[in-house]
Amino acid sequence: MVCAASLEETFAFFADAGNLEEITPPWLHFEILTPRPIVMGVGTLIEYRLRLHGVPFSWRTEIAAWQPPVRFVDRQLAGPYHHWHHEHLFRAVPGGTEVRDRVHYCPRGGALIHALFVGRDVRRIFAYRQARLLQLFGGHPGELKIVPSPL
Repeated sequence: MVCAASLEETFAFFADAGNLEEITPPWLHFEILTPRPIVMGVGTLIEYRLRLHGVPFSWRTEIAAWQPPVRFVDRQLAGPYHHWHHEHLFRAVPGGTEVRDRVHYCPRGGALIHALFVGRDVRRIFAYRQARLLQLFGGHPGELKIVPSPL
């Protein structure tokens, strides 16, 4: 997707961990537990709480890479997946900033749980996120490519 904002402005939005609540669907009841302000950088730990299908989860992530204003990576240390590795990529383009997400994840419960719930939920979460970013910044949508890691 392309946000109609500068690379610096777009990255700054993502660099404020509190904005994650702003772009997460309300049906997840997502809450950041880590006291703010959160200083982002390699090794930053962030604790969350959310509910999915009525089931409460705790989630702990670590910032594994931090390269302003073009890239950062968060990875799950504890939470609902066997593993979760989310790379955020930013690139200045005519008219704004291209925002791309590369997510490698493996759900608990295997292929059946992924087919019935997790895959659909992850696609819905990222579709909401894209729509919300377009509301906040303007721009135009991009193709959502969500592919799980081998189960």
